[in-house]
Amino acid sequence: MSNELDYLSRRVAAGKLSRRDFLGRAAALGVSSAFAGSLLSSAAHAQEPVRGGVLKAGMQGGESTNSLDPASWQSQVPYKFGRQWGEQMVQLSPDGTVEPCIAEEWGASDDAKQWTFKIRQGVEFHNGKTVTAEDVVATLERHSNEDSQSGALGIMRGIEDVRASGNEVIITLKEGNADLPYMLDDYHLMIQPNGGKDNPTEGVGTGPYKVAVNEPGVRHVGEKFANYWREDRGFADQIEIIVINDATARTSALQGGQVHMINRVEPRIVSMISRVPGVEIRNVAGKGHYVFIAHCNTAPFDNNDLRLALKYAINREEMVEKILHGYGSIGNDTPINSSYPLFSDDIEQRTYDPDKAKFHFEKSGHEGPVLLRTSDVAFPGAVDAAQLYQQSAAAAGITIDIRREPGDGYWSEVWNVQPFSASYWGGRPTQDQMFTTAYLSTADWNDTRFFRDDFDKMLFTARSELDEAKRKAIYRDMNVMLNAEGGVIVPMFNDFIDATSEKVGGWVNDGNQEMMGGYALSKCWLMA
Repeated sequence: MSNELDYLSRRVAAGKLSRRDFLGRAAALGVSSAFAGSLLSSAAHAQEPVRGGVLKAGMQGGESTNSLDPASWQSQVPYKFGRQWGEQMVQLSPDGTVEPCIAEEWGASDDAKQWTFKIRQGVEFHNGKTVTAEDVVATLERHSNEDSQSGALGIMRGIEDVRASGNEVIITLKEGNADLPYMLDDYHLMIQPNGGKDNPTEGVGTGPYKVAVNEPGVRHVGEKFANYWREDRGFADQIEIIVINDATARTSALQGGQVHMINRVEPRIVSMISRVPGVEIRNVAGKGHYVFIAHCNTAPFDNNDLRLALKYAINREEMVEKILHGYGSIGNDTPINSSYPLFSDDIEQRTYDPDKAKFHFEKSGHEGPVLLRTSDVAFPGAVDAAQLYQQSAAAAGITIDIRREPGDGYWSEVWNVQPFSASYWGGRPTQDQMFTTAYLSTADWNDTRFFRDDFDKMLFTARSELDEAKRKAIYRDMNVMLNAEGGVIVPMFNDFIDATSEKVGGWVNDGNQEMMGGYALSKCWLMA
C-alpha cells in the first residue's frame, strides 16, 4: 500500500494525477487524509532540485565518427552532449518561445533587416576566458563560411554582415526576417572562444558541464563547471551519456539501473515498459517526423511520376498504427504539421491509393525494383517500416528492394549521400527555419536535392512579409509544392518517447526535441 501511494504522490507532483484522485485512492486504501496530505507534501518537496550525484543517459544516435565540432553535428548524441557543454545566443523554452541565453536582450529595425543583440556580461568559458561580443561574431562568421560545412550554413546564408560594437552584436540581413531569434537557437551555433576558429573540436563552451571524457561511439562525460553563470540547471556533479544504439540493450540498461534515462523508446514496447516498477514513460507530441527521402536530381527519382508513385504507394494509417502504435499522426509529404504557427489545415491529405501509384509508376517509364536503404538508427522501427512500405507498394506493382545498413556510419555514408533512404527530422521552431535548413536550394542539408528557384523566392518573400495572413498563404503554396513535387515522403509525425527512472526529478515535457529539447541531463536531477 505504501509503495503504491508513494508512486501516486509522485505522479501528483509531476502533474500526471489530480490531487482529488490521489486522495480518493488513499481513502479507498483506508489511509487518513492527514497522512495522505503529508505524502503529497513530501512529494512536492522532492520536486525541488537536488544537487550532486552522477546522472546517466543511455542514448541511440552515437557513432565513432562523431566530433565535438558543433558544425558537424548530425545525430542525437553529439547534439545532446553539446547542449550540456555549449550554449547559443538564445534558447527555446518548452512552450516554444525564445528565451535569452548568451544574448540577454535584442531588438530589430522596423523592416526586420537589422538586429541588435546585447551580450550578457560576466559569462565565462570553460577555459577561464570571458565571453565577448567578438566571440559571438566569430562564431556566426565561422558557421556562415562555406568552408565550414556547418549544418547551420543554410540559415546563415541570409546574413549580409555581422559586427561587434562594445557589448552588442549587430546582424544585418540580406532580407528582413522576423524569425531570426528562433534561427539562432540552432544547435550548431554554440558560442566558442574566437568562434571555434582556432580549434573547433576543443569542446570549450559556456554550458553547465565541461567536457571530461569524449569517446565517440562509446561514452561522453561532463563535469560540473564551478563558474557556470546560472542556477536553474547543472544540478548533478557529473553527467554521462553512454552510447547504446540497440533498442533492447538501451531498455535493459534503464531497467537494470545502469542509466537513469533513455531516448528513442520504440512505440511497440511502450505498454510493456510502462508496467515496469520504477520506470516512467515520457512522451510528447511535436514537430518530429519520420521520412523516406528521394534525391530529386538522381535517376530514377528525378522523374516526378516515380516520386508520386512512391507517395501513393505508402499506407500512412498502417504506419501510424503498426510503427508508432498510436504515438503520432499521419503525414502529408511535407515537413510541416499543426505544431507550427501559420499551418494551413486545408491541404488535401494524400492517402494510400495502389491504383494511382500504379498509374504514375507506369507513366514514369521506370522498370525493375527501387532500392531503399534503411537502418535501426534511422528512426525507431525503421526496418519494420521499410518492410511495410515494401508490402503496400507491391500491391501497386512496385518492387522495393530493402538494404539494411549498419548503424555506425549511417549518418555519414547513407543519409544525404544515397538517393533513397529512411531518415528522420526533429523539426525546427518555425516553418522558415525548417524550409531553410532542408529545402532551400543552397542548403547543405537539402537531403532530397529539391532545387527550385520558385520555392526559394517564395521562402525569401515569406521571410520578410510581416502580414501574417499573407505569410500563411505563401507557406501554404510552398507546402503544396513539396507535397506535389518534392522528394520527401512523410508517412508520419512521431511523438518523442523517452523513459526515465523514478529517481529522476525535474522532468518537463518539451515538444521541441526529445530528451526535454536536449536539456534533460542539465535540467533534471537525481532525487535523494
